[in-house]
Amino acid sequence: MIALLCQKAREGVTVRLLVDALGSKRLSRKYYATLEAAGGEFALFHPTKFGRRVRPVINFRTHRKIVVIDGAIGYTGGVNITDEEDKRILQDAYHDVHVRLEGPVVNWLQTVFLEDWSYALDYNRKNEPADFNALLPDLPDGNQVVQIMASGPDSSMEAIHRVHVSAIHAAHKRLWLTTPYFVPTEAAMLALTNAALRGVDVCLLVPEKSDSRVVTAAARSYFDELITCGVKVFEYHRSMLHSKTMVVDDMVGIIGTANFDNRSFRLNYEVCAVVYGEAFAAKLEQQFVEDLKHARRVGYARPQSFWQRLGDSAARLMSPLL
Repeated sequence: MIALLCQKAREGVTVRLLVDALGSKRLSRKYYATLEAAGGEFALFHPTKFGRRVRPVINFRTHRKIVVIDGAIGYTGGVNITDEEDKRILQDAYHDVHVRLEGPVVNWLQTVFLEDWSYALDYNRKNEPADFNALLPDLPDGNQVVQIMASGPDSSMEAIHRVHVSAIHAAHKRLWLTTPYFVPTEAAMLALTNAALRGVDVCLLVPEKSDSRVVTAAARSYFDELITCGVKVFEYHRSMLHSKTMVVDDMVGIIGTANFDNRSFRLNYEVCAVVYGEAFAAKLEQQFVEDLKHARRVGYARPQSFWQRLGDSAARLMSPLL
C-alpha cells in the first residue's frame, strides 16, 4: 500500500495520508518518511503528546475510514487497512463491508476528510494552513439519494446516534442491524425493543467473539432483554465480524464506520453513508442473509455459569466507557 501511494506521489498525484495516532501506533516512522520523500503528505490525528500538553489517549480518536479519488470516487465503511482484514494474509481475517460511492455525494465525503486534515495539521505542522483548494468536480446526479453523516466529540448533536435511533423508530416492517460491538445507549436500546414490540422484524447480528472480551461480555448482558421483547439475536461464528450496517424496511440502508455503542456515538469521530431507496437496501439485505448462513441464533436463558453471568453483569456496568 505504501509503495503504491509513493508511486502515485512520484507521478504527480496529490497524495494525503491521515491516520489516527493510536489506531496506527505500530506504523513505523520509516513508512510515512518514505511517503513524504516521494512527495506525498502525511499527518497524525490526535498524537498522544504535542507541545507541553498531553492529549487523552483512549478517547476522541478518529475512527473514520475515507478514501477519495479525484473527487469523483469515494469509499467508506468498516474496513481498516491492516493485516487482520486482509484475506490474502489471514484465512480467518475480519469479515467486513465497505461501499463505493460516485457522484456529487463524494464532495461531502471529501469535505469531511479536508476538515480532519486541516485540524490535524494545526497540531502536526505548527499551524501550517490547510489547502482547501482541492478538486471538487461538478458531477451529474446519479440514481441514488445518499447523505453523508459525520459526528464526533466536537459537536454535541450526536448526528449518527440520532439518525440510527430515528431510523429505528421509523421502521414498519423490518430492522436488520449488524455491528461488531453492541453496547447500546439507553435511547438506542429503547428504540430497538419498542420496534420489536410493535411487530417489526428486528434482527441483530454480532460476532460470537469480538476482539474485546469485555465488549463481548457487555453485549451478552443485553440479549435476554432483547429476546424477551421479540428481537432475534444472531452470533456470527466464521470469523471476527466487523461490519457496521443497518437496513430499515425497503427504504433506508446505512453503512459506515460507527459501531452501535457509546464510543462511536459520542467519543470518536465517525462517518457513515445513509442511502435512501430500494436498490441499496436490497444489497444490504442480500449481504445480511448471506452472513446469517454463518451465524447461530441465540436462545433465551441460555446455559451460563454463575461466573459468566457475573462477568457479563460487571462488563455491563462499564458500558458508558466501552
